[in-house]
Order: sequence, then structure tokens, then C-alpha cells
Amino acid sequence: MLRIISKIILWLFGWKVQGSFSPGLKKCVLVVAPHTSKWDFIIGRFAFWGLNIKVKFLIKKEQFHFPFKYLFKAMGGIPVDRDNSKSLVGQVANLYENNESMIIIITPEGTRSLKPKWKKGFYYIARQANVPIVLGFLDYKRKVGGIGPVMETTGDFEKDFLFIEDFYKDISARFPENFNLSAQNRK
Repeated sequence: MLRIISKIILWLFGWKVQGSFSPGLKKCVLVVAPHTSKWDFIIGRFAFWGLNIKVKFLIKKEQFHFPFKYLFKAMGGIPVDRDNSKSLVGQVANLYENNESMIIIITPEGTRSLKPKWKKGFYYIARQANVPIVLGFLDYKRKVGGIGPVMETTGDFEKDFLFIEDFYKDISARFPENFNLSAQNRK
């Protein structure tokens, strides 16, 4: 029912969902980009419900206060302490070990404002947890959100980021001036 309702809501706003997960894919890091607007969360949430994909997402612990705490938890939110990011990769990687099925959304830009480089935690979480990275997207120009390719990491971030960069190069952010996907990201 939630799947149908989500698709109807997206349709009313002119959005479509595209892609799917292989039925055998139970664990992955789901990278979602671009992330330049608060609307990304809302549209993305409906898109993943529309695709019938049960996801978790990391959200700063400061957002986990009454009454939003219960809403975020019900939607799959996992509170994180951004001031203690050194141990965050290990903490999130352990979640994969302790769960039969785990799809965690990570927005590597880390914020909606322009940043000179992506955070690499998503990559190291996938490596440490030994799970693939799936590229998710919200393309505001085409009004399409969904799932792109599955990527196994090689351990060579530079090489792997070229693949990521190539996938996202034609995806349009809501606020393109806040989306940075350039060679600078790898430095």
C-alpha cells in the first residue's frame, strides 16, 4: 500500500522512479546524490518506498529530539555523532555484521551547501563491511529518482571515484551551484 501511495504522490509532483535492486542484494551502502535541498530527503523517501526498498539512513543526533525522534526512527533513521566521526566508519560497518539485511543511505556531500570535496566515509564503510556500493540519484531536471549501478570497491578510491563521477556527471541537482562533482573531490 505504501508503495502505491508513494508512487501516486510522486506522480502528482511530476516525479518518476526508476531502477530496482536485485532480489539477492541484501546489504549495501546506498550513495544518494546530489544532496542540495531539504526536498531531497522527502522525494528520496517516497522514491525508495515506491521502489519497495527498505532503507536506513544516517542523521545527526541533534535531529533526534521529540517529536521527530520517533518519526525518524520509524522511517529508518540512525542517529550519529558527527563530532565523533573517527569511529563512525567502524560503528556503521558493524551494523552490517549484526544484521541479515542492511541498506544504509549515505549522502557523501555531508550537507546541502557547497563543499569542495565529498566525504569518503561511505567508501570506507563499504570496504570494511565488505558490501557493494549502489548509486542512487535524484535528477531534478528530468524529475526522476532511483537506483543506478552496483559497484564493488577495488580498494583504489581514485579509480573507483572515476566510476562514481562518470555516473553522476549528467544528474541535475535542485541547486546545481551547491553540487560539486569534480576531480577536486579526490584530493
